[in-house]
Amino acid sequence: MASLNVSLSFFFATCALCEVARRVSKALLPTGTYVSQFSREAVGAAQLAACCLEMRVLVELGPWAGGFGPDLLLTLVFLLFVVHGVTFDGASANPTVAFQEFLMAEASLPSTLLKVAAQVLGAQAAAALTQRCWAWELSDLHLLQSLMAVHCSSTLRTSVLQGTLVEGACTFFFHLSLLRLQHSLLVYRVPALALLVTVLAYTAGPYTSAFFNPALAASVTFHCSGNTLLEYAHVYCLGPVAGMTLAVLLHQGHLPRLFQRNLFYRQKNKYRTPRGKLSPGSVDTQMLTKE
Repeated sequence: MASLNVSLSFFFATCALCEVARRVSKALLPTGTYVSQFSREAVGAAQLAACCLEMRVLVELGPWAGGFGPDLLLTLVFLLFVVHGVTFDGASANPTVAFQEFLMAEASLPSTLLKVAAQVLGAQAAAALTQRCWAWELSDLHLLQSLMAVHCSSTLRTSVLQGTLVEGACTFFFHLSLLRLQHSLLVYRVPALALLVTVLAYTAGPYTSAFFNPALAASVTFHCSGNTLLEYAHVYCLGPVAGMTLAVLLHQGHLPRLFQRNLFYRQKNKYRTPRGKLSPGSVDTQMLTKE
């Protein structure tokens, strides 16, 4: 229980510090500029990566070192993503979401690349700071994790092809739901997406840890032994990008940034044209009306 309390305190402190950073940057930086977008995405990615790393400790070491059951762990995943959805302030902290906005012609290429760079840097900074926190050995789980961090193992526990398909499928369902719920109220959208992430983590977690986020995967597992960098890129970058593109194509029927022709859905005309010829009486009536 002491280890769980330390982890809960870590979650609370991480979210609180990131919220302070968001408020300070919003007060100091002009809104709508590239600098404000960069800071918002970097802080969001840092919050997501730090919580994910601590959650990974609970998932891998908690069941045998702390006696934590899957019901507790899945509840924590759900609650964390609810908090992320409420506090992110418009940030996605996910490169595939940034590329989705680009394919939907909602963001320019410089803005997309800036967001991706901020997400990668924020996640990497969070990984370094989290390892420093583990080195303090505030709990037994942190002590074990600090000893194991030097020789971390890969989160890919299946073949590269199957892992790519798993990550692509997770990203597909996530983005399809995100597109479907993008105009819904926050009070409905956030719990629905958090529940979906929890289900995907439970289903695909044993195979790839269900990141469906290239920046997050890069900060957690790219430096671990067991697979090459190219294999990691195939699973955690190529798979999610392919899944996101397929979700946009299925939802929209086309990729607005690349082409406008709808491949799946026929667009109905706004005005319906009458069928058949007009009778002579109706023609005379229209001519009298015009006169």
